[in-house]
Amino acid sequence: METVTLYSTWPSVEGAEAAARELVAERLVACANILPGARSIYRWEGDIQTETEAVMFAKTTAKRALAARDRLLRLHPYEVPCVAALTIRKDASNPAFLAWIEGEAAALT
Repeated sequence: METVTLYSTWPSVEGAEAAARELVAERLVACANILPGARSIYRWEGDIQTETEAVMFAKTTAKRALAARDRLLRLHPYEVPCVAALTIRKDASNPAFLAWIEGEAAALT
């Protein structure tokens, strides 16, 4: 079993929470952590921007990662949302936690 964390940034905690609830309800992810108050500095359309954003870490399986990513992109308000998949090392993680993710992010039958 390969486990993945989808990292994304959001313009608000409320938007991130609404998206996380959708992803969990649809069993695309097992859980999501939302961290408010991230300071993002980036270049957009030639200008350097500084924004306060919320960070979301959504845990899922490799099997569900593409579907979760696609749903996350449809829910996201940004023109070019940050969505990056980070592989979780099985050998350095809690096996019980990884098994829980696999059970929660399972396709409904």
